[in-house]
Amino acid sequence: MFAVIAGLLAWRGSDIWRANAAWSRLAGTAGNTAGVFDPAMVAGLPEPARRYFSFSIRPGARLRAVAVLEMTGEIGLGSKASPNYRPMTARQILAPPAGLVWRLLSGAISGSDAALPDTSWTRFWLLHLVPIVRVSGAADHHRSAFGRVVSEAAFWTPAALLPSDHVSWEELGPDAARATLTHGDFAQSVEITVNDDGAPVEVVIDRWSDVNPDNVFRRQPFGGTLSNYREFDGIRVPTRVEGGNHFGTDDYFPFYKATVTSLRFL
Repeated sequence: MFAVIAGLLAWRGSDIWRANAAWSRLAGTAGNTAGVFDPAMVAGLPEPARRYFSFSIRPGARLRAVAVLEMTGEIGLGSKASPNYRPMTARQILAPPAGLVWRLLSGAISGSDAALPDTSWTRFWLLHLVPIVRVSGAADHHRSAFGRVVSEAAFWTPAALLPSDHVSWEELGPDAARATLTHGDFAQSVEITVNDDGAPVEVVIDRWSDVNPDNVFRRQPFGGTLSNYREFDGIRVPTRVEGGNHFGTDDYFPFYKATVTSLRFL
């Protein structure tokens, strides 16, 4: 029994080490953005996109697209019929397009989600000792994880979506625009709906996911609602986010409800 426990502790320690290494790797990408925001940078974009950037980034603000966040909230471990919401706290580094690391503590459950340029994983533990969810290195999971990176860029690191060789924009209507970000072998679009002031109020992606009755990976809507905006170093972002799979359909289940308690840009 002692050998089994020692092995599980070593395994858990390896997960922690890998999450720390991934965090450091993403923090090292912070120098990839430079300069300050000038509204002329977005003058050629569709009007809803210009409104979005005008709201999100003050003129003269440093263009930083790597953020470290702390959050509290609830995570639904069940279904729409029986959500089984549990309190959670999490710490995250978001570095689009390179990736993210999200470190969760929800009662007895802990672990991390990660997306990196070359891999991704979901690794969660019960009581810090018993592995309960482990997915790592699968191509479908990696593709899905990149979708999360792009969707979260839309509300927490807007500078990552400024027009470039890897980011293009198109108008969807008077209050919505779509940004498409490419990185390596991946391309992901994100639809952003803004209010009259330009604040993003909804974000939706066509995500590669197997959260469906067939348990088959396919494109399906994933998104949520945004509110409670705060400014951090000249960049204004929502601090309240609710989201989940099948957004905009009868099957929508907001399993993720988060309130950002701190955010700093690297």
